[in-house]
Amino acid sequence: DLVFTVPTRSRTGAAMLKFILLVNKQGQTRLARYYQHPEHEYISTERDIIRKCLAREDSQCSFLEYKKFKLVYRRYASLYFIAGVDHTENELAILELIHNLVETYDKYFDKVCELDIMFNLDKAYMILEEMVMNGRIVEMNQNRILLPIRVMDQAIQK
Repeated sequence: DLVFTVPTRSRTGAAMLKFILLVNKQGQTRLARYYQHPEHEYISTERDIIRKCLAREDSQCSFLEYKKFKLVYRRYASLYFIAGVDHTENELAILELIHNLVETYDKYFDKVCELDIMFNLDKAYMILEEMVMNGRIVEMNQNRILLPIRVMDQAIQK
């Protein structure tokens, strides 16, 4: 049984993730979570970040230097998952986080698509919040991530 560990702290002690964006192929943001600074500081650069990631070829690396941070992104079907991190962070660990997030969405939504995110935005944010708090990865186990959300779903159905 393989166990993957993802660091929960940056070597510098700063927040590991600065933001996570889910963006469609047209460049429309479907989910945005900022961890380190107020949203208004990133919104001005969000368009540029999205443009840079969408313009890259599939054969190019999924890591990109951008101003004061590094972008790590991955495309799944019609959605791009983009994470902004410190320069000292391990890109492969962030790709593992993105992949686990997609797998968790797949498990909850049964083959997640853009419409699932759009029509269940609250659940998409809850899943992300169960995995990442204050820019630090706190949980990677899919069953533990989905347990509180499923309990809430059961309470709503009663």
